[in-house]
Amino acid sequence: MFHIAIDGPAGSGKSTIAKSIAGILGCKYLDSGAIYRIIGYHMTKKNIPLKKSQEFTEELKNVKIEVKNDKYYLFDEEINEQIRKKESGMYASEVAKIGEVRDKVNSILRSISSKMSTVIDGRDIGTVVLPDAEFKIFLTASPEERARRRFCELREKNISAEYDEVLKEINERDAADTLRNLAPLRPAEDSVTIDTTSLSVEDVVGRIKRYVEEKKQ
Repeated sequence: MFHIAIDGPAGSGKSTIAKSIAGILGCKYLDSGAIYRIIGYHMTKKNIPLKKSQEFTEELKNVKIEVKNDKYYLFDEEINEQIRKKESGMYASEVAKIGEVRDKVNSILRSISSKMSTVIDGRDIGTVVLPDAEFKIFLTASPEERARRRFCELREKNISAEYDEVLKEINERDAADTLRNLAPLRPAEDSVTIDTTSLSVEDVVGRIKRYVEEKKQ
């Protein structure tokens, strides 16, 4: 059994890369950001402010999230499409500032990882969630390139978007993730950093595959 932690800012290609690596190496892929998005989505739908409060804490205790067949469920309802809207990313950044939320998400990720090999992507997987992971990668790319990727993704889904607005959101998300006091976005000391700005998905996957194979020897 082994674990791969892939961290990095929004738009660096974490999810796409992590899914590919999991498929190649035959292990479970877990998207930590999806769980934060689910919590943010649920609280917003319930009109509960995304900040620490007794109301928030009590509701969080009741939230039931499961991962089944690579799909995410909230109270037994598949929730994948709802949490992929662009505002859900900002919801995730807000709830990630709350300690109880991080504890709940980390508990879910660690519980699954204790039973099987996993590839997990997020912001603090290698530093906090799985600090003992055998393989740690930090993906990055320029804000402009990450905004371009996100803009193209939205256009492909026929979602109205403006590049300048997407770039602004990327920069705001970066600030929220790197400046928060609780588990800020940063590379683990023993991680391998890959700048994906000018690399294809295949290039990045190839580099990570070689890194894992060489370290296993």
